[in-house]
Amino acid sequence: MKEIGSLLTLLFLTIPGFAQEVEMADTMRSEGKIYVVVSIILTILGGLIFYLYTIDRKATRLEKKADEFSKK
Repeated sequence: MKEIGSLLTLLFLTIPGFAQEVEMADTMRSEGKIYVVVSIILTILGGLIFYLYTIDRKATRLEKKADEFSKK
């Protein structure tokens, strides 16, 4: 438990070091292109989540069919 506390403290102390201004992000934000990038990332993420959901449903159906087959 002590190690986890030390790790979290170290993590929170190093986070402000990563919060630096990035020139490319400032340029994209000023030109409005950052919204295009964010929307594309959200679209890809949404597609991945939907894909995983459908695979989970198919796997569940197959597991039920396998259970029914093994009971016979």
